[in-house]
Amino acid sequence: MDKGETYEVKDIKLANQGKMNIEIAESNMGALMVIKKRFEKEKPLKGIKVGLALHVTKETAVLVRTLIAGGADVAITGCNPLSTQDDVAAALAEEGVKVWGYKGENNEDYYRYLNHVIAFKPNITIDDGCDLVSEIHTKHTELIPSIIGGCEETTTGIIRLKAMEKDKALKYPMIAVNDNKTKHLLDNIFGTGQSTVDGIIRATNILFAGKNIVVVGYGSCGKGFSMRAKGLGGNIIVTEVDNFCALQAAYDGFRVMKMEDACKIGDIFCTLTGNKHVIDAHHIKQMKSGAILANSGHFDTEINVKGLKEIASSERRVRPFLDEYIVNGKKIFICGEGRLVNLAAAEGHPSEVMSTSFCGQALAVEYCVKNKGKMPILVIDLPKEIDDHIAGLQLESMGINIDELTPEQIKYLSSWQEGT
Repeated sequence: MDKGETYEVKDIKLANQGKMNIEIAESNMGALMVIKKRFEKEKPLKGIKVGLALHVTKETAVLVRTLIAGGADVAITGCNPLSTQDDVAAALAEEGVKVWGYKGENNEDYYRYLNHVIAFKPNITIDDGCDLVSEIHTKHTELIPSIIGGCEETTTGIIRLKAMEKDKALKYPMIAVNDNKTKHLLDNIFGTGQSTVDGIIRATNILFAGKNIVVVGYGSCGKGFSMRAKGLGGNIIVTEVDNFCALQAAYDGFRVMKMEDACKIGDIFCTLTGNKHVIDAHHIKQMKSGAILANSGHFDTEINVKGLKEIASSERRVRPFLDEYIVNGKKIFICGEGRLVNLAAAEGHPSEVMSTSFCGQALAVEYCVKNKGKMPILVIDLPKEIDDHIAGLQLESMGINIDELTPEQIKYLSSWQEGT
């Protein structure tokens, strides 16, 4: 480990590679670069301290640079023990960014780094999974009066924040960046879809064609993964607890069944629910030898790995991100220790899709500053016009032009008198 006053990273010598990876990411994040250019001129975040618990990836580094361009003082740590890209962390450290993280963190370091960000005393928090917010609310309540608001990146975090809101435990406003259309309808579907397949293939080098792919959860992430797995020739089976999501899966042409039935015929299993033990030990006992299990949800609770360890007669690491367990004489494989496979075993979402997600984060931070003291202490959405602006920036970066309404059309849409 390399340490300094404002950083702790795996190897500072990796910085040059990290900078080149960030450079490539920037070239594919045109929409965010437009915001960065405006921030450089206007400095809307001057004097604001932003604390981040996000995946420390090349795309996140572009967000960090954007916030700094806007005048913010930034401190960042990871939001999952296996998601930090060590070369990127080194690059940020060399640039003078306050950064703590390395791939493969133990639990002690994970929370120690989180508390470094908390000790930074941020005015705005950016979270992916709600760990930073939870830690502040449970152990550092003295900081809350100086916190303007926060932004949450992922569905799992929104679930936790909604629970806090319901219990009246939430003490400062949180913007649900995850709920932007330009996040959950792009990032979750196209980003998670592609990067989850990428992670499973990197971990296993398995052929998807002809396999029974069990998709656990058919929300936006499950839809995206199903689409990509089908495109590779997989036979998609969906398990769901929500009637409408199950109906969507059926209408999309996929088999829908209970996990109790799917566990017996699946070849590759992927959880995308944000819930706990959706693949449990009793399911694993019924699986075929050679079954591959992966999780693309934020926390490592979706597959009951602890329960698997209890019923396994042996375990060993057979590839860098693939563990083999022997259960009743059968081989069961787990990708990325049951953590989010797209970052544990791969590089996360493509830069293009993270551009729109991180436009949302950057503009949410600006929104917090502009509306200091005016936001309700609830989980709130960004205004629709900001989400639409992000979509427009992305279209522009792709060289796509769209039509505009004529004055006659605008008048027609705003009136009710003109009928048949």
